[in-house]
Amino acid sequence: MAEDTPEQRLAALGLTLPPVPKPIGSYVPWRREGDMLWTSGQGPRRPDGVPVRGKVPSEMSVEDAYGYARLVGLGLLAAAAEGAGGLSKLRCVKVLGMVNATPEFTDHPKVINGCSDLFVAVLGENGKHARSAVGFVSLPNQIPVEIEAIFRVLD
Repeated sequence: MAEDTPEQRLAALGLTLPPVPKPIGSYVPWRREGDMLWTSGQGPRRPDGVPVRGKVPSEMSVEDAYGYARLVGLGLLAAAAEGAGGLSKLRCVKVLGMVNATPEFTDHPKVINGCSDLFVAVLGENGKHARSAVGFVSLPNQIPVEIEAIFRVLD
């Protein structure tokens, strides 16, 4: 049975929004212009704040990378909810997912599904989005995934 609000769906999944990550450079975690909100790219971090490292699939499995993409999605929802004034005000428009992958790897979408599946589970129809899932030879700090998202704010 679907819950009524994104906050209730999040709780039903046993999840809570993490604190919005503090920028590690000259940028902000999110930027809102009118009814549009962009998040900065985020990568997965361990509970102690240390970035998760690894290349897919040579240093971590697709399944593990999927889980890290889901974790990043939770951080993106936290940043977007902060900028919009709550999860219920969000409609995801576009996701760009980048995977730190070996040259022969071709299953980038399977990794980024971790974020996309979370957005749909939490936001329902408002979580469905356009998306790009691409591979890179490296990402900052050798993180396995970096994801950014664009939302429309429903006031």
